[in-house]
Amino acid sequence: MYAALLADARFHDLLLAVDRDLADACRTEGCACGGRRHMAHYARKPRGRPCRLGPEHDQRFSFCCAVDGCRSRATPPSLRFLARRVYVATIVVLITILQNGVSDARLERLSQVVSVDRRTIARWRRWWRDTFTATPFWRMARAAFLPPLDGTQLPAALIDRFGGDAQDPLVALLRFLGPVPGGVRMPAF
Repeated sequence: MYAALLADARFHDLLLAVDRDLADACRTEGCACGGRRHMAHYARKPRGRPCRLGPEHDQRFSFCCAVDGCRSRATPPSLRFLARRVYVATIVVLITILQNGVSDARLERLSQVVSVDRRTIARWRRWWRDTFTATPFWRMARAAFLPPLDGTQLPAALIDRFGGDAQDPLVALLRFLGPVPGGVRMPAF
């Protein structure tokens, strides 16, 4: 089900459109010093997308203050990228979810389709279980879920709480995670 979604260019266009909306809001907000924000987008080389997309999908939206002496950078949340990780956010989330409920053979086939090494997948699992659950973001956000979520089952426990068809819960989960790479400092994985 998710493999078809990942191969659908319209899904990636939706994520790009949401990222553009988030970028527009960040830019119009302006800098804390009162200055305007200028575009300072940068190219990414994301891994893990099973479909071909245009170069606009490889651009990370970012802005810097126009005031000399300030030049502070503002990078809005993104549904396509998780901070500095090289794999797209959907792959990090979905492969980690699938690791909880698939056989070794299916996991091997999936990791070959998107070219993700088993050790990388194991690092992602540890990140969700240990690093993410220790962040101030998660400690605050988990209070919104009743009954409480099992931290050892993340991100599967999160996606189960968001309703809709295959696309809706995934987009909702990526929106939920938006503040994590946008401003919360967390160790890389």
